[in-house]
Amino acid sequence: MKLFRLAQQTGARVEGDANIEIASAAGVDQAGPGQVTFLSNPRYTSRAKTSRASAIFVGEDVDIGRSDIVILRAKDPYLAFTRAMILFHPRASIEAYIHPSAVVDDTAQVPDSDSIGAHSVIGRNVELGERVRIHANVTIYDNVTIDDDTEIHSGVAIRENSIIGQRVIIHNNAVIGSDGFGFAKDERRHWLKIPQTGRVVIEDDVEIGAGTTIDRASTGETRIKRGARLDNLVQVGHSCVVGEDALLCAQVGMAGSSQVGDRVILTGQVGIGGHITVGDDAILYPQSGVPNDVAPGEILVGTPAFEVSAFWRAVAVFKKLGDIPKRIRGLEKRLDEIEKSKPKQ
Repeated sequence: MKLFRLAQQTGARVEGDANIEIASAAGVDQAGPGQVTFLSNPRYTSRAKTSRASAIFVGEDVDIGRSDIVILRAKDPYLAFTRAMILFHPRASIEAYIHPSAVVDDTAQVPDSDSIGAHSVIGRNVELGERVRIHANVTIYDNVTIDDDTEIHSGVAIRENSIIGQRVIIHNNAVIGSDGFGFAKDERRHWLKIPQTGRVVIEDDVEIGAGTTIDRASTGETRIKRGARLDNLVQVGHSCVVGEDALLCAQVGMAGSSQVGDRVILTGQVGIGGHITVGDDAILYPQSGVPNDVAPGEILVGTPAFEVSAFWRAVAVFKKLGDIPKRIRGLEKRLDEIEKSKPKQ
């Protein structure tokens, strides 16, 4: 691809030879001739100065001190590079095919444009949209609906009554719609299982990582809204709601009936208590524990989670706590010396 075409499609401005050929995109350390790379973090400027790439996405006012590499100026170099990666690595075209070992119930609706891999099982009354790709060893229970252009990777289990939107990607061994964790204690103090009669709804353009589990509701639904991104090993409890374009990183856990708003970021191992609401655009730092509602736009850290600047002030104080006993002993010694030096009455 000519560089000027790449610039047009990524929203960048060329400084240098716009007619050179770019074959692919790579990281600043790996890129070589014929490749484009990017610099978005000033910490890596020294690496950009030694990169062998033919072109580099940089910010509007960034100077890497080189004239032997073509500059692609962009408002957001990382976004521009991401778009370049998409151009060079388009989604593979789907081959319409049902493997002979797949088991598809006679009542299932499977368009001719779909691909069903080996040993997959499609249950009763399942409805698949156009160009749905089901990889090997996928299990889809009864009464599931999956909309157009969705891809389900091997090992995934989608439980009964789940609804999956368009262009959803579900990675290996995720479980969608398993029973919510609901129990009541009877008169003999034994746990009585609450029937889980609800469903999971996953809206359009959602991506769900490997090993993630999303529980169905006891009544009603668990909903993952449009554009949300769930990393590997995330647990979403029954009756939860994940907002649009929310980002849930690895090992996040949401207890039942909790809600996170639009564009919320929950970093690794954040735990959300039951019936908690996290407002739009809030950010939770890694391993934060959230026992109370979080206001929109708040940035919290710690367990229990509290405001990030207050947290770091508390950490600074905490580091000094070990010196306090020593200081107290010193003060006690000085006080004893003062008492001993007083004239006797």
